[in-house]
Amino acid sequence: MTPVKVRALGALIAAALLFGCGGSGEPPAAGQSSPALPGQGGAPSLGGDAGQINGAGATFPNPIYSKWFSEYSKSHPDVRINYQPIGSGGGIRQLTNQTVFFGASDGPMTDEQLKTAPGPILHLPTVLGGVVPVYNVPGLSADLKFSGPLLADIYLGKVKKWNDAAIAKENPGVKLPATDIAVAHRSDGSGTTYIFVDYLSKVSPEFKDKVGVATSVNWPVGVGGKGNEGVAGVVKQTPGAIGYVELIYALQNNIAYGAVKNKAGSYLKASLDSVTAAAAASSASMPADFRVSITDAEGKDAYPIASYTWILLYQNPPDKEKSRRMVEFMRWAITDGQAFTKELGYAPLPGAVVKLEQDALGKIQVQ
Repeated sequence: MTPVKVRALGALIAAALLFGCGGSGEPPAAGQSSPALPGQGGAPSLGGDAGQINGAGATFPNPIYSKWFSEYSKSHPDVRINYQPIGSGGGIRQLTNQTVFFGASDGPMTDEQLKTAPGPILHLPTVLGGVVPVYNVPGLSADLKFSGPLLADIYLGKVKKWNDAAIAKENPGVKLPATDIAVAHRSDGSGTTYIFVDYLSKVSPEFKDKVGVATSVNWPVGVGGKGNEGVAGVVKQTPGAIGYVELIYALQNNIAYGAVKNKAGSYLKASLDSVTAAAAASSASMPADFRVSITDAEGKDAYPIASYTWILLYQNPPDKEKSRRMVEFMRWAITDGQAFTKELGYAPLPGAVVKLEQDALGKIQVQ
């Protein structure tokens, strides 16, 4: 990605985060994130006035969602979609409590979570992205390589210094400093965490046993940062740090990120092509409810820490007018909206998945 594109991405993310965190005293423009969470301050359940649709959830897709909501409002000025990037766990809770109209998550809801919801919920894939290991090792001139078991051992606290033999084995010829490793992870319920631990649990039985797979886990070591931007900030400000963020946040913050060894033995850095390759097999075997994991995918060109991200919608919401507007938006997002994915560092949906989603959207009651 060119420096110009990275700067452009930075400006977009900065604007999105400013609105999403309530950093401005001005009301947001149509399609931008609202500065206050739905359900607080007396806001109506399932989102504001007749034209406003409130949502909350994952920070992973916040840049593309902000772009979509802004672009869609230009041709549909009567539709205002306000989104809070509070983390996947928060989005699921807000949706379950019906204080937002839609949720967003990078990790699919569990069977138990779906049972606690007041009605059937659809998972609708929107884009694909990659989670990357970012690091801050002063004086290092080469890009680092990681295997899945190595990343697991770092996050288990077993590998504690950058010149550990396990890191040197993956990076022959690289001069590694004897600096302590400062582990950074998410402090909030996070789909990015879900993707990362889902992958580590597939490649490390010990990690699966001691940490497991969820949007929020008990980390053996490290310090937490809120949101992808929080972890990126911790890593950028802490010499010797390692963390995990969605690709666009590594690019925007100009943080080094490593190549990861995939199932076929190839070391790959996350890219549109390698994330798309990870999704290739899923389009032929997509489950009916779209709750699928594509981490540690087959194929020499498949980046191993890749995932879909989902928007979550009730099949039979009480407000049918908002339902109709949201379904229309979703049909746009998974078709015309995919044109904006690549410029923001996401991979577009496979055509076969789009077709399946078009059919699934017909299940949502709009009248």
